[in-house]
Amino acid sequence: MVATSGAQAPQTTAGPAGRVLGVDIGGSGIKGAPVDLERGDLAEERHKVLTPQPATPEAVAECVAEVAGHFGWTGPVGVTFPGVVTGGITRTAANVDPGWIGRDTGSLLADRLGLPVTVLNDADAAGVAEMAFGAGRGRNGTVIMLTLGTGIGSAVFTGGQLVPNTELGHLELDGHDAETRAASRAKEDEELSWADWARRLERYLTHVEMLFSPDLFIIGGGVSRKAEKYLPLIEGVRAEMVPAELRNNAGIVGAAMTAAGSRTEQG
Repeated sequence: MVATSGAQAPQTTAGPAGRVLGVDIGGSGIKGAPVDLERGDLAEERHKVLTPQPATPEAVAECVAEVAGHFGWTGPVGVTFPGVVTGGITRTAANVDPGWIGRDTGSLLADRLGLPVTVLNDADAAGVAEMAFGAGRGRNGTVIMLTLGTGIGSAVFTGGQLVPNTELGHLELDGHDAETRAASRAKEDEELSWADWARRLERYLTHVEMLFSPDLFIIGGGVSRKAEKYLPLIEGVRAEMVPAELRNNAGIVGAAMTAAGSRTEQG
């Protein structure tokens, strides 16, 4: 049910008119849309529903089915998950219900939708899209995509190839799980100014830089739309820092790309 994708857009005609449905499961919302695989962009306006609380596998599966049903979808589906995914099995669940841990999510969703489903880590999906169609195009060094939202997701690429399931948001930093201090939710929950939050983000980025020495940081998630408010305040990072070009749609696009690649490999 799952395929590990590289950074290049798959060449496939899977789905109606060369499209594949991408669905991005987040801690607060579940959003999806058909993706035009040639353009690497949404083919229709995305549809979003609130993530159920508690975000149990069965409840979330119903929401994914609602998104697919909104488009009357009958082809392959790519789905992101905010945690480690190996072979269609979800291994961690930091920002959703712990019932996901050890669950065969690929089979759960395929059975509920009655469609072929590919599942992968949410930040990995976003990174795949950015490397093919966004800020990472043509970059062959070490690139780290970070998605700042409810938590911090990460996607690491070297030589254009993805190292899956890195989950760098859960690095311990100053005695804390890093995402609890530097995710955009921390800014909102603690009502931090852009300057105060930028200092926290800089502390996190310098730690990641010390470990991996990337050439480029791509900053994604919804907060990437306001990059001008905080990226210029970060001065202690040597690597180039740029906002994601696909913004908050990167996960949807990358999920669809990966599902298309999976179908191509199988067929």
